[in-house]
Amino acid sequence: MNEPHVMPTYARYPVTLVRGAGTRVWDEGGREFLDFAGSLGVNALGHSHPAWLAAVRDQLGMLDMVSNLYATSPQAKLARRLAALMPVPDARVFFCNSGAEANEAAIKLARKRGIALGRPAIVALEGSFHGRTIAALAATGQPGKRAAFEPLVDWFRFVPPGDLDALAAAMTDDVGAVLLEPVMGEGGVRPLEDTYLRDVRRLCSERDALLVADEVQSGVGRCGDWAALHHSGVMADVLTLAKALGGGLPAGAMLARESISFAPGDHASTFGGGPVVSAGALAVLDTIEREHLLARARAIGEMLPVAAVAAAPADAVVEARGRGCLWGFQLPRPVADEAVVAMIDEGVLASAAGPDVVRMSPPLIASDDDVEIAAGAFGAAVAAALAPAHGVSS
Repeated sequence: MNEPHVMPTYARYPVTLVRGAGTRVWDEGGREFLDFAGSLGVNALGHSHPAWLAAVRDQLGMLDMVSNLYATSPQAKLARRLAALMPVPDARVFFCNSGAEANEAAIKLARKRGIALGRPAIVALEGSFHGRTIAALAATGQPGKRAAFEPLVDWFRFVPPGDLDALAAAMTDDVGAVLLEPVMGEGGVRPLEDTYLRDVRRLCSERDALLVADEVQSGVGRCGDWAALHHSGVMADVLTLAKALGGGLPAGAMLARESISFAPGDHASTFGGGPVVSAGALAVLDTIEREHLLARARAIGEMLPVAAVAAAPADAVVEARGRGCLWGFQLPRPVADEAVVAMIDEGVLASAAGPDVVRMSPPLIASDDDVEIAAGAFGAAVAAALAPAHGVSS
């Protein structure tokens, strides 16, 4: 599609989409695709799920939008549900519109507490991704994404993921928080080990530092639990959500323990937690529960990596990493984008999570047949992308 007035912040894949239903989308020529890109983790229920669509339409006909100067029933219900489901004790919820905004709020909250205690620094992980706004970008452990905008705020220091000794050494007396993704999405889909997460929790408790969990991509059922952190049994002090939460509408949330919550005037969002978005989010949570989609996500997570690796040429997948409906397949060469384009040719959408990692984020409603179709497309695409090397046998 020719789009001269759209700022080119994304390198587009060569397809223009016009319609979606369930696990399928269609382009402007009417061609059907299986969507295992999932809007980078948004489409937990697929496209236009009937329960979600009905909830949004009903709310549009009742109350579309008021500012946060007023309370609304959908927002109050959503906050209550999230506080009950997420691994944050005695949680209060701040609503916003995106993952970057949720992480900005979390950073701002950690800074408020840290400054009051004389501990303003935050430790984050190398390879992490927390968003494109200034503080979220400064917290992102990928120098290439930060370089064009430096110098940024100097609140953050970085340590390798999984290295507890490095983390302990970095947590000096000026550190008030540790920020991490339990599953590092844009960093190549890397789940952090449960033992590491438990040790991070212990260190934070011992040193009176907040544990801030970025579950923007991994939360709301994506990894087979309401939060990926549930897998380790760890409780966070602060946790962020977005993507799947809105079911296709822009939604973000930050949960924090009541004792460290914002006070009136500390932070705000005009649109955050609006009635329509909150109604859609409630429908997402209700549908995941009613249709037993956490269990379905875990079942997909058992099938997809096995099928995809089996379909690919021998030695074409260096490592398959992930959990539930979030998987990254590391290739031996930096040809992930080529493989994703080749998957489009095969009728399946995926995305890249780094130069050598193909990511699949299927809907939690994906069928066994969908998984087999995606795996077959992946295998054919990887073979095509690696063919010039002549070093991969079929």
